[in-house]
Amino acid sequence: MTIRVIVAEDQSAVRSGLVLILRSAPDIEVVGEAADGEQAVALTRRLRPDLVLMDVRMPRLDGVSATRTVVAEQLADVLVLTTFDLDEHVFGALRAGASGFLLKDIDADGLIDAVRTVAAGNGLIAPTIGWRLIAEYASSRASRGDRLTDSAALETLTPREREVLSCLGWGLSNAEISTRLQMAETTVKTHVSRLLSKLNLRSRAQAAVLVRELEG
Repeated sequence: MTIRVIVAEDQSAVRSGLVLILRSAPDIEVVGEAADGEQAVALTRRLRPDLVLMDVRMPRLDGVSATRTVVAEQLADVLVLTTFDLDEHVFGALRAGASGFLLKDIDADGLIDAVRTVAAGNGLIAPTIGWRLIAEYASSRASRGDRLTDSAALETLTPREREVLSCLGWGLSNAEISTRLQMAETTVKTHVSRLLSKLNLRSRAQAAVLVRELEG
């Protein structure tokens, strides 16, 4: 299956480089390019790609706001690119529901693998950002007495969904959860979708934050 991607990056040289890398993969098709957040949202609404590769710092409409719109309208998954590993823009993208986070210094193979990972329904956080992002964000919410969901919503989860949620907290992929819990990968996807809906979470990354909150 071909993964249809929109690349949103305001620096034309960087954008061209990203497009060139992605087009080198036989299973990835770049269907559109955007130089700002407004273009990214408009193109995503029109082309309905599988994934948007989104820079967080762009003119007219920043990448965080664009991500929020794309995720809220359920137009595509968003893989965020940033030059900073733990600045407010990254936290904002996490709040907005981005499915993955990468630093711009990632190599070509890493970028292609990341696109494939997110398109397959698995969240992804660059190792250089790692669990520091999840831990620090969860800590900042806890210090404000803020939680991603309430206890009433948690009580609606089935025992199996709770097990899957715990696995998400460790950053496991659907295939890894399938192996650990001895269930079909399609069943894992169903459980993930249902628990995110029940808890009103926008991404697997947010689910990981929730697990850290509960453990804290």
